[in-house]
Parts: sequence; structure tokens; C-alpha cells
Amino acid sequence: MKKIVLGVFVLFLPLFAKVEVAASYPYIAALVKQVGGANVEVITLAKGNWDPHFVVPRPSLIRRLARADLLILNGAQLEIGWLPPLIRRAHNPKVQPGAKGFLDLSRAVTLIDRPVSVSRAGGDVHPGGNPHYATDPFVVPVLAETVAARLESIDPGHASEYQKNAAAFRKRWDQHLQRWRKEMAPLKGTEVVQYHELFNYFLKRFGLVSVGNIEPLPGISPSSRHTMELIRLMRTKRVGIILQDVYHSPKTARFISEKTGARVVMMPHDVGAVPAADTLEHLYDTMISRLVNP
Repeated sequence: MKKIVLGVFVLFLPLFAKVEVAASYPYIAALVKQVGGANVEVITLAKGNWDPHFVVPRPSLIRRLARADLLILNGAQLEIGWLPPLIRRAHNPKVQPGAKGFLDLSRAVTLIDRPVSVSRAGGDVHPGGNPHYATDPFVVPVLAETVAARLESIDPGHASEYQKNAAAFRKRWDQHLQRWRKEMAPLKGTEVVQYHELFNYFLKRFGLVSVGNIEPLPGISPSSRHTMELIRLMRTKRVGIILQDVYHSPKTARFISEKTGARVVMMPHDVGAVPAADTLEHLYDTMISRLVNP
């Protein structure tokens, strides 16, 4: 009798086991939790207030990857400097590139800002295009559907639940999108300056225009000459907004603000980048509210 009970338990064990998901960034983890619900266990490799290009590959991250059933990354080479060594050292065949447990979300979106040529003279460029597509809230439903499809493939026993969760999420998110589009409408055509080309997708979606960057080239710290040229440009164009991310020093942005009168807007790029952006919905709420409410 005991053998029969044990056999039945083992047979149905996959139905109760959670899918272990490793997400490279917090926004991915937040999305997976909403789509996966009670059937997933999610760990996040990076923190929201870190520079997403540079994450220290700590041994603890290797251990997390070693037990994962699914690795979901932003892709477009955003993790190229830190994630590949972790994957190799984890020795987990489930999450190797090309495996069912390896999901590159950038494959589900259309990238912009693809460089004509790639060389060190152009700074730290991404050959496939700008990897910061997640700053556009309108791509999130596509990402949710992509995550749901992969979870269904890995865990077909809960496929109907993933489909239901994704549909419910899409319904809620569409309501947010309508509200965000309305809130951002008055800023259409507004010219801004960024520190790094981090918000290009967000700006394109809502019709704002980036006229310059505090970085002279991607990944290159601002020089005095470039800063003064940018100040002259902003005065000529009367640019009134500087978008500053949380992981670069705001010192230059504040200096430019003093010289031009432009206001510095500290913009979160990921869940947890600032305290107010504690959920996926609140990430975009915070980005938009900080722009529209001086």
C-alpha cells in the first residue's frame, strides 16, 4: 500500500513543483510573477538601482542559476558584460543559450537605434540596437505573452493558468496604457536632454524629442568641452528638461541646470530604481508623474 501511495505521489509531483525562474532584471521578475502566479518561484540577478550594463557576477548568482528551470533576460547584449560567465559557471544545461530554459525577450520586440558601424570610436554601442526597450510601457503586453508561452512550454500542466493570468494582465495593462497616453499627451513635441540614451523608446512612444546627451558617446563620461557645447545648444533651443538616470552621477546634470534653467528629472529605468517604483505599474507611473508634474 505504501508503495502505491508513493508511486502516485511521484507521478503527480510535477503538478505541485514550482518552476524556478531566474530573471536578469527586476522588471522581468515582476512580469513573471504576474504571469506565472503561484506556479513560479522567481529570483532576480540584478537590482533596480544598479547600472544594468555592469553587474558584479557574485558566486551567489551562480548558485541561483544552477538550480533554475528558466532564465529570462532582457537581451540585445545588455547583459553581455556579466551574464555569460555566470551561465557558464552554473553548469546548468537547462539555461544554456539555445535551450528551452533560455529566453531572450529582445527577440520579441523591434529594436531601434541600430548603429551603422560598430567600433570603439563610437563608444559602448550595442550592434543589435538600443537594448532599453522596456522603458516603453507599450511593449510590456508583448513581453507578457512571450513569457506565458515559454512557461506553457516548460510547464504544460499549468498552461491554462498561464494563459488566464496573461489575459487578465493584458486587460489591466491596457487600462494603464490608455491613462498614460492621456497623461503624456501635453508633452508631445517637447525637447529634452538625456544623460545616456536610456529613454529613447519611452520618448519615441510619447512623441518627445531628445536633442542631446550629457555623455559625448555611450559609456564615455562627459568632458568640459562637450558640456559647454550642450549648454549652448540647450540655451538656443530653450530645452527645459534633463532626464537623469539613477546610476550615473547627477553632478553634470545639475551644473547644466544651473546654467540653463532646465529642470533635472530623476527617471527610474527599472522596478526598484527609486522607492516609488516598487511595482511594474508604479515604475511607469513614476516616470510619467515626474515628467508631467514639475
